[in-house]
Amino acid sequence: MISPGNANRLRRILKAGHGSLIVAFDHPLVLGPIPGTINPSRQIARFIEGGADALLLNLGMMGHVAEAAPKENLPGLIARLDWTTALGTASQIPAGPYRSCLVARPEDALRHGADAAITFLVVGSGDPDFDRSEIQRVARVSRECEQLGVPLIVESVARGPAVQNPRDPEWLLLHTRMAAELGADVIKTEYTGDPESMHRVVESCPIPILVLGGSRTGGDAEILDVVAGVMQAGAAGVFFGRNVFQAKNIPGLMERIHAVLRGGQVEKRRR
Repeated sequence: MISPGNANRLRRILKAGHGSLIVAFDHPLVLGPIPGTINPSRQIARFIEGGADALLLNLGMMGHVAEAAPKENLPGLIARLDWTTALGTASQIPAGPYRSCLVARPEDALRHGADAAITFLVVGSGDPDFDRSEIQRVARVSRECEQLGVPLIVESVARGPAVQNPRDPEWLLLHTRMAAELGADVIKTEYTGDPESMHRVVESCPIPILVLGGSRTGGDAEILDVVAGVMQAGAAGVFFGRNVFQAKNIPGLMERIHAVLRGGQVEKRRR
């Protein structure tokens, strides 16, 4: 049975009756100061202006929320607990074995004011030792979150030599269920690319799924199309990073995303 503390904190992130818009702003720990991350306080203020339901941050950035947010308009906060070599740009991913490690514990997340914690689960590496360490880390974090009443979000992805298409529904079916079995409360994962196959993934997972955005490769219209497909698939919302913080008009795009998450129609593409 879910604890009252866990349930109350989860309500600040997952919104009843419509999809949630969570802004991921934890990229610099892996990618460094990429465009859109240079002035954290200013960007966080823009996310709050755009009505972010929650923000994903590394612990070192939590203090910027108090600087940027009016007290009556604080979004939910999600703390990143780990670091991995399995993600990032192609030039940054090592040719040898992947490595992951914790950089914080759930109690640290609570002390910094977080409502939830998040950790990676990477499958497909082909390295039994790495696979074991991934399972072990997620399981330990899950048990600690249970004891503290902290919701756990698991970012499950497929990466490795055997993974030709990380968005293949078969990979998503595997790792999202693995995360749920380990004790996750919510999943953050990739979009298959179409509502029908994504619906299969959502229906096969016993906990809510939020879809991540990945790199910003298209314009705002393409992003809104993805949001519409995600909601059609039955997901609980979106977990957008670069698609939001590298936009020209962050609050404006977020307002349009919220409209789709609340059941609105995607705007017609401008010619």
